[in-house]
Amino acid sequence: MAVAIKLTKIGRKGEAKYRVVVAEKRSRRDTKPVETLGWLIKTVKGPKIEVDKERYKYWRGQGAQPTPTVYKLLK
Repeated sequence: MAVAIKLTKIGRKGEAKYRVVVAEKRSRRDTKPVETLGWLIKTVKGPKIEVDKERYKYWRGQGAQPTPTVYKLLK
């Protein structure tokens, strides 16, 4: 099972809120994740992001690759 660290959308139309999750690489955006690592809220002043760094490092060590968007946000 190849896993990736990616974003899933939550909330309603017009509100940019996302969860940072670990999910199977080939799954759709809003499928059930393996684990939720944090959240992201996009605002006019810039994104507010909170991620559990220990779990992020753990999953990176297990071979999970972040998507390009997640990589840019956590850089």
